Amino acid sequence: MEAQARGLLETEPLHERDEDTVAGADFSSMLSEEEKEELKAELVQLEDEITTLRQVLSAKERHLVEIKQKLGMNLMNELKQNFSRSWHDVQTTAAYKKTHETLSHAGQKATAAFSNVGTAISKKFGDMRSHSIGYSIRHSISMPAMRNSPTFKSFEERVETTVTSLKVIYGRRKYEEAKEE
Repeated sequence: MEAQARGLLETEPLHERDEDTVAGADFSSMLSEEEKEELKAELVQLEDEITTLRQVLSAKERHLVEIKQKLGMNLMNELKQNFSRSWHDVQTTAAYKKTHETLSHAGQKATAAFSNVGTAISKKFGDMRSHSIGYSIRHSISMPAMRNSPTFKSFEERVETTVTSLKVIYGRRKYEEAKEE
């Protein structure tokens, strides 16, 4: 009996297999009627305390909602604050900063390249007015790597098609104007 009592008084935490063993055991035969009555009373008291704590928690949650409403805080405001806080956290990470710098630098280079292309196109449109024959955007670009890229070739073809269409339209108008005179 002493070994059994020592086993019941152990202070080691129960492991999952121990919990399963305890849950399946029937200790009622080891308890006296008086101990059973005390445990039943304690069980009723614990259940009452749990019910009371749930009621108190519920009341406190309602009070919290009332206070937030009085302060003008609602779910949408909280979501906005959480999103703002999260976005700020993301922006302060090293990965975000590095990516932002890289994309910003790439954007600046792309802007400069498009500006150069735009300037060249404008120049060619100016040249086209003075020399209406033999226009080709190929002669205006000085960056071979860019000229050979599929994106630029596609852009170049579209510009040439547009210029050709404009020449045709311009030629028809000149023809019609000459015909009317």
